[in-house]
Amino acid sequence: MRLHRSVQAALTAAATLAASAGLLVGATTAAHAATAPLPAHVFAPYFEAYSSDDPAALASQSGNKYLSMAFLQAPSAGSCTADWNGATSTPISSSTYGSQISSLQANGGDVVPSFGGYAADHGGTEIADSCTDVNQIAAQYENVITTYNVNRIDLDTEDNSLTNTAGIDRRNKAIKLVESWAATNGHNVQFSYTLPTTTSGLASTGLNVLKNAVSNGARVDVVNIMTFDYYDGASHEMGTDAENAASGLYNQLASLYPSKTPAQLWGSIGITLMPGIDDYGAAETTTVADAANVASWATAKGVNTLAFWALERDNGGCVGTGGSDTCSGIAQNTWDFSHALEPFTSGSGVPSNDFSLSASPASGSVQPGASTSATIGTAVTSGSAQSVALSVSGAPAGVTASLSPNSVTAGAGSTLNISTTTAATPGSYPLTITGTAASGSHTASYTLTVTGSGGGGSGLVNGGFETGSLGPWTCQPGGAVVGSPVHSGSHALQVAPTSSQTGECDQSVTLLPNHSYTLSGWVQGNYAYIGLAGGNSTWVSGSGWTQLSVPFTTDSTGKASVYVHSWYAQGNVYADDFAIN
Repeated sequence: MRLHRSVQAALTAAATLAASAGLLVGATTAAHAATAPLPAHVFAPYFEAYSSDDPAALASQSGNKYLSMAFLQAPSAGSCTADWNGATSTPISSSTYGSQISSLQANGGDVVPSFGGYAADHGGTEIADSCTDVNQIAAQYENVITTYNVNRIDLDTEDNSLTNTAGIDRRNKAIKLVESWAATNGHNVQFSYTLPTTTSGLASTGLNVLKNAVSNGARVDVVNIMTFDYYDGASHEMGTDAENAASGLYNQLASLYPSKTPAQLWGSIGITLMPGIDDYGAAETTTVADAANVASWATAKGVNTLAFWALERDNGGCVGTGGSDTCSGIAQNTWDFSHALEPFTSGSGVPSNDFSLSASPASGSVQPGASTSATIGTAVTSGSAQSVALSVSGAPAGVTASLSPNSVTAGAGSTLNISTTTAATPGSYPLTITGTAASGSHTASYTLTVTGSGGGGSGLVNGGFETGSLGPWTCQPGGAVVGSPVHSGSHALQVAPTSSQTGECDQSVTLLPNHSYTLSGWVQGNYAYIGLAGGNSTWVSGSGWTQLSVPFTTDSTGKASVYVHSWYAQGNVYADDFAIN
């Protein structure tokens, strides 16, 4: 979130006060009792950890069971240690906030520790920007998880952290390491990214953070957008714009995670508001009514998380003041925003196991008789990894598709192996890969294109004449397969015209009906023609090999007849490497 410069200057002193407050309550041990996962829909307003407030006390006063606690950052650029507010006096330890967090958990709530924030992202002390060792970054995340026994880590990524490509990559690699560690050690851990937004969704920099997560195999459970501080010079209806921003994010996530269902996509979105007048000014003012409307809309959509920045602002003590850390700047009762959003929290708190399925690449082409392959990826989208049985369907005659292995644990990959025979009919075929687990099934699509070169069932066969015989071509007398001259391989076709014939050779093909194709072939000799019976043709004369192409569209039967011929008494023509694409 955007911290004020005055707040940045006061971080160290405030952190010391926070540590003292924690110590007065009494230190706790690292061995916490197991806490339940966050609810499927949770309201968790941010608590400003750089204040001297007690998070458990404010939670009790406001009625909040869940808090997002901000921020954890390195004490200086280059450090690989994270402390609360970057102050070494408030390290990640049971003596710093341990008793307050335990109190929240004992009352059925929890906290979401947040790394980063504007000050850290701007100054290079966000842990992944600061530390160049991915293992040490992951260790800081794991330290927070085990010290406070929490189930989600938030990564507030803005300002310079959105363009630090090395930091982005390290952060996502560390997420992947922690997720693997959690699965091995029995922890149920989620990661959320908190990112700035426009009123229509993420800007390209924020989207690139998520794209990098996908490329690193890092599971992002929640994408939480900051629906304030647009700084676009426009007047805003902040509730409506928050909904528009979330709808735009939904479309972006649908493109980024094509195997997720609509419910899963909405269930991975978070919305953070700012009560009252934000840092930009009165043109960006969120009212209590706006908050209530967003909560109702988010409930209907199935949004995962609602929050606001920050709990200390939820009062009307400074009407007309924008961007304060201690009040909203509008007339309101204390805790009005909390009370408007608290009913959003619902659900059992136990996320169901689920997974996603993808194909990379999502399409490929192959000539009859050849093979190709693709990678089928799986990922855990919620809960824990489970066994996924894989199958593939949709392969046409002459095509064999199989998966190796055909059963994986979510998070692992498989290889889609595709082989064809010369009987494969040219065309495009959608293959469906299905993953089935205890939680249900998901599918991914792979489009196979059989190009038709060299064969194709009832399609073009023996286009290179490498069988050494004519079949299934039929020729007028004198037509034959020869060993020279050839365009490629070991054989070509000889077309033998006379004074009474053109030497025509033909082949009947059956392709997809009402489909556009191109017939191509290499020829040499005088008046060498290729074409379709009753359709288009083209010709050339020359002593060297020339490739000819003829576009055509099949009728409703898909049947056609292709030919090659010369002209009366003009000498032999040679042809090779025919294909239909």
